[in-house]
Amino acid sequence: MKMPYLVPRPWLSSLLFATGLLLRMPAQAQFSKVESLGAVQRTEAAGNTLRLTFANATAEVTAYSPTILRVRLSQHPLAADFSYAVVASPSTAALRVQEAAESVTITTDSVRLVIQKNPARFAFYNAAGQLLNQDEAGLGTSWVGDEITTYKLLLPGERFVGLGEKTGPLDRRGQAYVHQNTDSYAYPTGSDPLYSSIPFYMGLHDGLAYGLFFDNSYVGQVNFGASNDDRFSSFGARGGEMNYYLIGRRKPAGILEDYTHLTGRMPMPALWAIGFQQSRYTYYPDTEVKRITQTFREKKIPLDVLYLDIHYMDAYKIFTWNPQRFPQPGKMLKDLKGLGVHMAVIVDPGMKTEAGYKQWEDGKARDLYVKYPDGTNFRAAVWPGLCNFPDFTLPAARQWWGQQFQGLVRDGVEGFWNDMNEMSTWGNQLPSNMLFNYDGHGATTNAARNVYGLQMARSTYEGTRKLMGGRRPLILTRAGYAGLQRYTAIWTGDNVSTDDHMLAGVRLVNSLGLSGVANAGMDVGGFVASPPPTGELFTRWMSIGTFTPFFRAHSAVNTKAAEPWAFGEDYTDINRDYVQLRYNLLPYVYSAFYEATQNGLPVQRSLALDYPYDGQIYDGQFQNEYQFGPGLLVAPVASTLQAAKVYLPAGRWYDFYSDELHAGGKAAYVPSPLDRLPVFVRGGSIIPMQSPVQYTAQAPLDTLYLHVYQGEAPSSYVYYEDDGTTYNHEKGQFFKRTIKLDPTAHTLELGPVQGSSKSKFKHVEVLFHGFGALPNLQADGKALKPQSRVSYLQKPASLSGEHTTTPAVTVRNALGAVRLKW
Repeated sequence: MKMPYLVPRPWLSSLLFATGLLLRMPAQAQFSKVESLGAVQRTEAAGNTLRLTFANATAEVTAYSPTILRVRLSQHPLAADFSYAVVASPSTAALRVQEAAESVTITTDSVRLVIQKNPARFAFYNAAGQLLNQDEAGLGTSWVGDEITTYKLLLPGERFVGLGEKTGPLDRRGQAYVHQNTDSYAYPTGSDPLYSSIPFYMGLHDGLAYGLFFDNSYVGQVNFGASNDDRFSSFGARGGEMNYYLIGRRKPAGILEDYTHLTGRMPMPALWAIGFQQSRYTYYPDTEVKRITQTFREKKIPLDVLYLDIHYMDAYKIFTWNPQRFPQPGKMLKDLKGLGVHMAVIVDPGMKTEAGYKQWEDGKARDLYVKYPDGTNFRAAVWPGLCNFPDFTLPAARQWWGQQFQGLVRDGVEGFWNDMNEMSTWGNQLPSNMLFNYDGHGATTNAARNVYGLQMARSTYEGTRKLMGGRRPLILTRAGYAGLQRYTAIWTGDNVSTDDHMLAGVRLVNSLGLSGVANAGMDVGGFVASPPPTGELFTRWMSIGTFTPFFRAHSAVNTKAAEPWAFGEDYTDINRDYVQLRYNLLPYVYSAFYEATQNGLPVQRSLALDYPYDGQIYDGQFQNEYQFGPGLLVAPVASTLQAAKVYLPAGRWYDFYSDELHAGGKAAYVPSPLDRLPVFVRGGSIIPMQSPVQYTAQAPLDTLYLHVYQGEAPSSYVYYEDDGTTYNHEKGQFFKRTIKLDPTAHTLELGPVQGSSKSKFKHVEVLFHGFGALPNLQADGKALKPQSRVSYLQKPASLSGEHTTTPAVTVRNALGAVRLKW
């Protein structure tokens, strides 16, 4: 049977004509030629930079610090330097350069780069001359058309960690990934790419570590030995320069400190933004919002933030309220504030192309939208229908976008949830010929899509910070690029209500932490609830969320309700206790966030940060384990398990609930019923806690409870407070002290106070775990008699049914330095 034509004849004729031409074209015109660097032809040292000319390319090597070297390679003259990720300036110190017949060597205090001249290859060493990272000898750096790739030698036993929001194992060796921000609804647990791209990773081998940040926003790829002979790893992009930073530090924590020096660190979040947050797609009308918040209060489940998804808007038009569902938004938000609840609302970039829609018309008049090459505005369908999209890489568009929040801020909104910013459209296929301003540098879709979400979050943060009268906003994003931590928290998108997704989400948050993003989380309970979560799954997820930086429950439209009380009283009791535990731990959690603002260490820390060369932590049984802050180790387990195999690294570890002592360096089975997520405390840790509150603005009792755990070596802890709301801490208005524990000298020192603010706590009660009876305890030479305390703040009875008693002593009016000795 003769088949009819399935394509229009003109299109077919054009195709046949083009095919005929291709068949007659010479072979070299069909395929892009592979170009390598070639040999070094000329070098020129100029201050902190070495310029090189190769046979087929030009290059610069610049020292950003004694531990950071930057390499730029291009087939064309190097363009003006510009990055949305890097905010640090290079060192001003002159490079130390030595040139020989076959090589050029650059030396800093910590890193040495040897550049082989013919063919050009790069090798990095530490100050002791140990190899950190080098080009693969046969491949180096090359171009295929505009696509550029650098190939690195895979060293024996080398592991790779980081790379941001990427699925798969903790050790990424043998894996390959694509950097292309993508709307990944209900993604499989091994799916790639997802919503954000952070091309930074750490390599670990032979007891050594290095970091590599490939700062190129084009759609790109990285390969850690997948589908090759295990000879090389590689990273590259579809265009732009080969532009990477090599960080040589002794430990991963130092590498992360350097990386966040380059790309910036998070600002201090509002205290209320690290409390429990409840969301649903979607709560409406206003009477439902009131019912939900009142139920939290009636059931004594702490809550600080409630979210509104897209149904709060008028026909999904950004910066509007639906007049029927929310006729008096200002009054509603005032009432919520009276209950101690802050409101966050979703904002999408798509702006409905509708005459009379004020914000869209204003953006059009100001010429602020992403364009096609013919000058027309790019248009695609999302929730409101056909939309235009602000070009957030255009400075005027960022400023304009920020100003549009004034109505929401005036109504009382304090949280701003940036969604659909991959940028997402129905069909999820963006034309490659869209034009972006790129801060005056110009770019097409391939270069701009990965930074679009970052620049939207930046626009929202900068605008709302200006509008909120000195108060800190909550900013949340789904998409981003390296440096997103400067503006926003991130969550891991539209996950699914399964145990596998829950545990994969833990790895995603761990990996984001390894990549400079300290404030991250996942939708607790799973967003795509088909089938709906069981009470066991939701409850286990809530316990894990308690120990996650960004703690929000969320569920999709037309699914079973997923509030903490939605699965029956038995589950409600456990969920209440874990949320309350989060609030008891707020002094500890807030201090961990402060540390992230200072050195980039995440709140949720993969064990690869502190135990990078312990092979057990990469085992599939244990790779989900992480530290929450500096002192707690969390072992996430599936909801179906009543006992879990847990690995504790070297050292002394205490069961968080019972104080049972465990020796590290081995694995053991521990109980894991729903009311007892396995959590351990590292010996030498100091865990500050407070009395129960229902929301962060509610004053706790005036005593700070300082849980101190006997260790084997001296340790210290930085305790931090500020007002939790304003930016006055940037002017020195905070309360900070260093607390030191020395088990060999038998002392605990509450150091002198820094900052001009007073603590909210007048007294400090120290609870000693693992120390014995302490009969000779003194405070500044004055004898004290410890009392036996039940650690109820640490362990509500319903979590385990145990009542651990601990020696405790109260230091009254502990506003100055105090030294305890026993």
